[in-house]
Amino acid sequence: MDLHDQPATPPPEHLSPDDAGARLQWAIEQVPVGFVYLDPHCRIVHVNAHLCQMLGMTPDELQGHHYSQFLAEADRQHIAAGQAELLAAPGVPQQSDARWRGKDETLLWSHVTRYSIIGAGGAPAGQVWWVGDITQRRQLKDMLQLSNRALAACSNGVLIASAGEPDYPIMYANPAFYAMTGYTPMDIMGRNCRLLQNGDHDQPGLAPLRHALGQRQDAHVVLRNYRKDGTLFWNDLLISPVPDEHGVITHYVGILNDITLLKEKEERLTYQSTHDELTGLPNRSLFNQRLQQAMLRAGHHEHAVALLCVGLDNFELVNESLGHAAGDQMLAIAAQRLQQCMGEHDTLARLGDHEFLAILGAVNGAGDVMPVCEHMFAVLAQPFTLDGQPVHASASIGIALYPQDAADSATLMRYADLALTRAHDQGGAKFQFFAQEMNQRTLARIGMEAALRQAIARGELRLLYQPLVDLQSGAIVSVEALVRWQHPTQGLLEAAEFITVAEQAGLADTIGDWVLRQACRDLAAWHGQQLAPLPVAINISPRQFRDRLFAGTVAAVLNEHGVLAPALTLEITEACLMQDSGVGSASLARLKALGVRLTLDDFGTGYTSLSNLKRHPFDAVKIDRQFIRNIVTDSDDAALARTIISMSHHLGIQVVAEGVETEAQCDFLRRNMCDLIQGHFFAPPVTAEALQAMRDEGRALPPHLLRIQKQKRSLLLVDDEQNIVSALKRLLRKDDYQIHTANSGQEGLDVLAQHAVDVIVSDQRMPGMLGADFLRKAKLLYPDTIRIMLSGYTELQSVTDAVNEGAIYKFLTKPWEDELLRGHIAQAFQLKEIADDNARLHLEVRTANHELAAANRRMEELLLLKQRQISRDEISLNVAHDVLQHLPLPVIGMDDAGMIAFVNGAAAALFQHSGALLGNQASLVLPELSPDAGTAGAPAHQTVINGQRYDVLVYPMGERSESRGSLITLRHSEGP
Repeated sequence: MDLHDQPATPPPEHLSPDDAGARLQWAIEQVPVGFVYLDPHCRIVHVNAHLCQMLGMTPDELQGHHYSQFLAEADRQHIAAGQAELLAAPGVPQQSDARWRGKDETLLWSHVTRYSIIGAGGAPAGQVWWVGDITQRRQLKDMLQLSNRALAACSNGVLIASAGEPDYPIMYANPAFYAMTGYTPMDIMGRNCRLLQNGDHDQPGLAPLRHALGQRQDAHVVLRNYRKDGTLFWNDLLISPVPDEHGVITHYVGILNDITLLKEKEERLTYQSTHDELTGLPNRSLFNQRLQQAMLRAGHHEHAVALLCVGLDNFELVNESLGHAAGDQMLAIAAQRLQQCMGEHDTLARLGDHEFLAILGAVNGAGDVMPVCEHMFAVLAQPFTLDGQPVHASASIGIALYPQDAADSATLMRYADLALTRAHDQGGAKFQFFAQEMNQRTLARIGMEAALRQAIARGELRLLYQPLVDLQSGAIVSVEALVRWQHPTQGLLEAAEFITVAEQAGLADTIGDWVLRQACRDLAAWHGQQLAPLPVAINISPRQFRDRLFAGTVAAVLNEHGVLAPALTLEITEACLMQDSGVGSASLARLKALGVRLTLDDFGTGYTSLSNLKRHPFDAVKIDRQFIRNIVTDSDDAALARTIISMSHHLGIQVVAEGVETEAQCDFLRRNMCDLIQGHFFAPPVTAEALQAMRDEGRALPPHLLRIQKQKRSLLLVDDEQNIVSALKRLLRKDDYQIHTANSGQEGLDVLAQHAVDVIVSDQRMPGMLGADFLRKAKLLYPDTIRIMLSGYTELQSVTDAVNEGAIYKFLTKPWEDELLRGHIAQAFQLKEIADDNARLHLEVRTANHELAAANRRMEELLLLKQRQISRDEISLNVAHDVLQHLPLPVIGMDDAGMIAFVNGAAAALFQHSGALLGNQASLVLPELSPDAGTAGAPAHQTVINGQRYDVLVYPMGERSESRGSLITLRHSEGP
């Protein structure tokens, strides 16, 4: 029955005065709280209408039931726990909060006041409960607690200030505020927020804040505030007025967001937009403004402006050898030093790379600029300490003047850059003022670039071939392909005349690709003419070398023309390796995997150490021509060449000497066991047809320039007195020596450079160079010679020093005894022959060791390739295993003897009751399967497993691999 359908209780005036119970009943029904009367067994006897309304139930639904049925389960225990105390103190009220379950299972919070009643004889008569609905109050309390927790957990600072009191004192602050500011509640409660400004009241955000407070409005400002320890932090502050229920503003709430990091980022971005991050100098944007301002001031005050473009010489070598971090460190130090050279109205900027720009804002001419340049040279000449080691540097400076050279900033900058290029071209460490012919050279370069583009399109490029000759056999064994430009008006241009322009114009890769394809076309043509194979070497650019796709391009071109990989040699400069050793190693590995030969070109000009050379798969190194040029006169170049040859051979690497122009150079290289030579001494670069003509005629080195030979004994006589030389020649002619003569030490060195000499006999006292000094130089340049001093003067100290240094084999005095002198010279030749025999034996051993080392390198490379293939196969096998293992289809693998070798997860689950499967015969443990039935891929038969029917399919293995056996799969049968 609906509670609202019950008849109203009669008012009190209709009740009898003696009917106290009825009046009490009426009163209970009127109170705005719930009433519950429980019997001694805690069953509900009576409830009033208000409780029924609270719970949405009728009295019949409540009465007769234990009260706990209507309490939330979580509250039953603490209500029951109070029963003993309640019964022990009749009439004493007990209060607690509890949740009641309404008819729709909603929970209502209530405040329960209960007490027990004693009946006749003191026995418990029951309990009276008054139940007040506090659901809304609890919700408000929960919301308040949630609000407090939210404020406490908020990452933004929150302040509440009183609006009704003077000076808006702080009434509340959350923990984030204290963490943000470092203040404590004792520091701020009752005080105004201005304490955060710490006296910094001249801020643009304070005026709108004060205005908003005066107008009782919202405000959003950014302020500089200060923590308790005095450190600055930036606040994004939002304040809002808080009205009471009558609309009167009683408080202000402020939300503070610490935006210090954001402000710092904004400041950095602003700074970075006008400054170079590495050096802190103005960048292009700010520099252009400063240059415009300087030019305007110069126009008003009738003086000049000098623009200096400062470039560090050979800066790339620092990056290549020490890394980019060291290069950046060097730039930062250079910026600091150059800044010392700037005046009050000058500007130094960095626009990128290793170049700086300087504005000298008030100069009268070149005379004011040169002292600044000298100052710059001086500060940059001081060593730079990079990675703990001193590095020396220099700079080149290009200078342009306003208004003398240009009337606008863009032209002025271009002219200063042209002057810098000119200073670099002159060798660096110089300053150069702009001159109009520089602009003309630039225009000429631009014209050449356009002509070169047309030349590529019109097919004006040509390939010439320069032979590489074996010093062992004297024969041509390979060639280097060299690109030339058949210019329509200037004739055949060498690469040096246009390759720099090509690199600057981005055409080097295009030319390199053409060279690769043309060389392979020529190789294919020679093969088609059934000519003996002659490997071709080509140079590749740094960009080609770093290109991950280049190896694929080479492979495709070789395949396109049917050229075998070993017929192609790729020459790679040291600069390619030094730019990035990790990328270099990967590129070399990709190229070597093709099977082409690799040569390290220009060896000795960079920073590749011989000890690191073994890490790379080079087949040959090529000694740069600059070390060959003076190899017979410069002891340092000679020592370097010997070192490269010796250590390369120990690594199993072949040695090529390029730029061999004279017989003396060739003879030196022969005697020091170089493998191949290349240069104009044998042949200049020639066309493919001329090369074939050389091969047809059997062009080769003469026998006396081969590494192993038997030649006539050669003697050099050096004396400034011609009569002594003539007497010696007459005495020694009968001994059948090939005699060369010289009248000074320098003439003697010239003879040694032109002829192979075994024994030297020299006087001591000669003009220009003493005999001891001459023999010392001969020892350094030609250590295989036997050196004898023949002198009539006894300068013991210099002679003794020379003997101790090994420069002199014997010291003989004038006048001599003929037969005794002949005997000493004959002994010297015997010693030389023994040394030559040892050298030949050593050469044979070294050649064998070289071949063995080369074979070992090839074996290591093959092993490495094999290991990589095994690793790839293992990965593939593991992937296949994982794929089969996770297939939802049962799969079983058996060897050719019927033994189970593989069971995937689905099969193991299907046959889990069959015991161990791996290693057992399938016919014994899985008789349901018949691996020899059926054909590949077709159902062999049907079987029933675990009550389900399956098709058994058999796949024989070994059709595409060396595997043997069968692969069996099972699938649910769809048939009957």
